[in-house]
Amino acid sequence: MMDGTSRFTCKGKQIHHYITTSTFTEYTVVHETAVAKIDAVAPLEKVCLIGCGFSTGYGAAINTAKVERGSTCAVFGLGGVGLSVVMGCKAVGASRIIGVDINKDKFAKAKELGATECINPQDFKKPIEEVLMELTGTGVDYSFEVIGRIDTMTAALASCNKSYGTSVIVGVPPSLSQISYNPMMLFTGRTWKGSIFGGWKSKDSVPKLVADYMGKKFNLDALITHTLPFDKINEGFELLRTGKSIRTVLKY
Repeated sequence: MMDGTSRFTCKGKQIHHYITTSTFTEYTVVHETAVAKIDAVAPLEKVCLIGCGFSTGYGAAINTAKVERGSTCAVFGLGGVGLSVVMGCKAVGASRIIGVDINKDKFAKAKELGATECINPQDFKKPIEEVLMELTGTGVDYSFEVIGRIDTMTAALASCNKSYGTSVIVGVPPSLSQISYNPMMLFTGRTWKGSIFGGWKSKDSVPKLVADYMGKKFNLDALITHTLPFDKINEGFELLRTGKSIRTVLKY
């Protein structure tokens, strides 16, 4: 817990709360600040995505980047969070949303959720930022790195318009990693931001997001590709690792 204690034991030995929540347990103990009261009739097997993945991507576009209507966006990584970024960009009226991923199997879903086009960096001999510059003429207005790789973070920044483009780091960087870049990329006017949980204040925003889902303002169902019993959790992770799922919901 936040005070350094633990409420869990297993066979007499103390164990810790994973990310202070331990959401893979049937019962858990969390700090009161980690609890948000939502609509009692909301389907937990759907709105569970609001606990992190969907909210993070959707909010990165709406709250952190503040994408504007008619703008051009590039989303690096078309997993569950990246697709949520796509949904956020579409919701505010971006005119062009370019998905970037090395897994072409993600393209159909991305277009279904709002991407106007998708490209695979492996189809080109030149750096992806150069490809995006050529596709857009001056670079995108907003780019999002939703993978967690140092090289794609700098590529996303470089793909922005050099005078006013904004790039948002959404993917979690590797532990203890360092990033280096040409300072001219920022000197000319680009903005580089980070986003945790999409800029939402969870205790207030999660209930509102659940209400928006219930009001059909966005579609979480499209992000759920598999539902498995909890004892097949390892199969769920394997689907994720092999790129065959967007989100797998586990049921007890």
